[in-house]
Order: sequence, then structure tokens, then C-alpha cells
Amino acid sequence: MKKQANTCLPNSTTEPTWFKAYRQQALQASATLARPVFERIDYHRWPLALQQFDQAASSLEHTAVSSDLYQDNTFVWTNKHTQWCQLAQKWQAQGVIMCDWHTALTKYADLIQKYYGKTVKWDENQLTAQHAAWMQGGLFIYVPRNVQVTEPLVSYLIQDARTTADFVPHVLIVAAENSSLTYLENLQTIGSKEATANIIVEVVARPGSHVSFASSDRLGQNTTAYLNRRATVERDARIDWSMGMMNDGNTVGDFDSDLVGNGAHTEVKIVAMTSAKQVQGIDSRVTNKAPNTIGHILQHGVILGKSQLIFNGIGHILHGAKGADAQQESRVLMLSKQGRGDANPILLIDDNDVTAGHAASVGRIDEEQMYYLMSRGLSKELAERLVIRGFLGPVLNKIPDKHTLTTLEKVCEQKLIEGQKNA
Repeated sequence: MKKQANTCLPNSTTEPTWFKAYRQQALQASATLARPVFERIDYHRWPLALQQFDQAASSLEHTAVSSDLYQDNTFVWTNKHTQWCQLAQKWQAQGVIMCDWHTALTKYADLIQKYYGKTVKWDENQLTAQHAAWMQGGLFIYVPRNVQVTEPLVSYLIQDARTTADFVPHVLIVAAENSSLTYLENLQTIGSKEATANIIVEVVARPGSHVSFASSDRLGQNTTAYLNRRATVERDARIDWSMGMMNDGNTVGDFDSDLVGNGAHTEVKIVAMTSAKQVQGIDSRVTNKAPNTIGHILQHGVILGKSQLIFNGIGHILHGAKGADAQQESRVLMLSKQGRGDANPILLIDDNDVTAGHAASVGRIDEEQMYYLMSRGLSKELAERLVIRGFLGPVLNKIPDKHTLTTLEKVCEQKLIEGQKNA
């Protein structure tokens, strides 16, 4: 059933006046803006309209979340509730900030006003406007100039699907000049009711900074999700994206890197898996806006059951971005004859003296390889898992952070085993 958008903003007496006005502008625009269009991703009938802002389960308190998550440098958030937020004292002493949205608006309003909504603007489309209007909270991370955070900062954004409440977190990460950090984001679902998620992540990489962003995405089967992650990458800065799209419900992934400064660099690595009857559409874009910028996209996906997986890889070199490099590779492996896969490479080049290239493929599992493995005594399920590990290996093996690699390997294995059971 198609949901109708809510027309009443949440009542918050603690938000600054400028933030309330921002929400109101977004609310008014959301009624007339259209949803974004992504090549070959047909999602416009999905129930993505936000309407149940205030229905978060009041009973989801600390007892519903494992205390094993309560560690240093960790943030745990469920719908509108911050369950845990603790940053090691040594990083606090160097001026690093990791806090929930309420604290950020109270203590660091100047930083929020400077950076919030600048990378992903509320008026881009209907989904970004609805997010800005009904955003429930989330996480703010700030690393000061010349500070190198050598331990991962970890978040658990946990959707409470024991009710049909919308799930609308916002993450804002700012790495100041010549700073660095590694951030690992875990998206999870508790419960199984039908619900909508609208999640936006903004990353600002100031000159000379380095951000390693990793995600383990495991939203539930009955969650329909719009997931937008975008970075603004300034002069000589770099962001490495390592994302595991292992959601069980219908999902649109909208991932962008805007290379706005000379020498900016991004590496986008995505592994994805679909199962049962779900659809995942992943739109990965790098825009080279400045000279000598580098943007590489590497995404591999696996299809189980009657599911669909669509990869769009978009490299756009703007006029004036001389010396830029845009490369991409999208590959899809189908384990089922009933599934559907698409790998759609798009290169847009508006200047000379640049380098660009792409590779794309969609194919079925090699039956001879399967026969060989099974003839050695392996079960069909185990043989499939070995083939899939080999297929995803070129992406996983290029992830430099061992903690991130281990996390993504585990979530891939878990999704694969569950998908085989439901095939």
C-alpha cells in the first residue's frame, strides 16, 4: 500500500530556531519535489513516504540492545533513542567530538550550522526534503586539524521494526585539515513489521584529510529503505568507501563523491547480495570537479533466489578537471535463473587530457567450476559459497583496514547462508 506523507512536523522545543526553519522549508518543498531518478531502478511505487515519525516503540530501552556493544569509541542509537555514546578520553583530550544529534545542536551548533545540509541539500529531491523535515537524530563526528584518530569509531544504528515507525537517522562526519579517521557503521533491524527507512550520511573531507568509511548494512526484510551517502572531498583529501549492502528488504543506495579540490581522491568499494524476492538498486557516482582528481568505483554483487540487483556506476569529469582519472568496474554473479541482474556503466567526460575507463558484466555461476568442487566431496551449498568468496575477493582484498575486512567478510557469509536457506 502506498503511504501518504505526513504534513505535521515533530514537536521539538530544544532545537535552535534556524534548525526548525530548515525543517519547515523542507516540509513545504517535499509536497512538490519529485523523487530522484536512477537509471534502470524502478522504485517509484515503493512505500518511501515518511508518515510515522512519533511512533517509535517507547519500550525499546537499554535492555533490547546487547551490552556487548557498549565499548569505547562506540555509538548506539535506536530510532529516537541514544542507547550509548562513549569516546575514549585520549581522543576527547585532542578535541575529537562524537555525540548524538541533540548534544550536537546544543553544544556545537556553530559546527552543525556550518556543515549540515551542505553536502546533501534538502531541496535536491522529495526524499532528501522528507529526510530533512523528519530527521529523528543520529550521530555527529568532528576530528580537529592535524589529529590522527588511530582507532575505529563505530556506530550501531538500530531500527526498531517492532512497530511501523519510520527510521530517519542522519550522520555528519567532518574531518578537518590534515586529520584522519576510520568510521564503521552498522545498520541493523530489531523486529519484523513493515517500515520505512530514510538514512543520509554526509562526509566533509577538508584539505589533506583522509576518511575511511566502512558500512555493514543489514536492514530487515520488511524495511523499505532509501540510503544516501555522500562526501565532499577537498584539496588533496581522500575518502575510501567500503560498503557491504546485505539488506534483506527493498533498498535504493544513492552513493556520491564530489571531488571539489585539486588532487582529491576517492576509492569506492561495494559488495552486495540479494535474496528471496528483494530488489536492491545501487547508484554509485563520482564527480571529478577539479584538476588531478581520482575517482575509482569497484562493485561486485551476487543474486540469489528471485531477487534483483542493479549496479549503476557513474563517472563524470567536468570541464576544467584536467588530469582527472575516472575508472569503474561493476560485476554481477547470478546463482539463480529466476533472478535479474544489471550492471550499467556510465562515463560522462566534459574535458580533454583525462583518463577514464569502465568494465561491466552480468553472468551465471560457472557450472563446470561447481561440478569440479562437488566432485571433490563438497555440498552444493558449500561449493556455491566458495565460488562466491572468489567472486567477491577482488573487492574485499583491496580493503586496507583489517577490522573492516573482517566485518564485511562475516556479514557476507551470514547473508549468503540465509539466502541459500530461503532460495
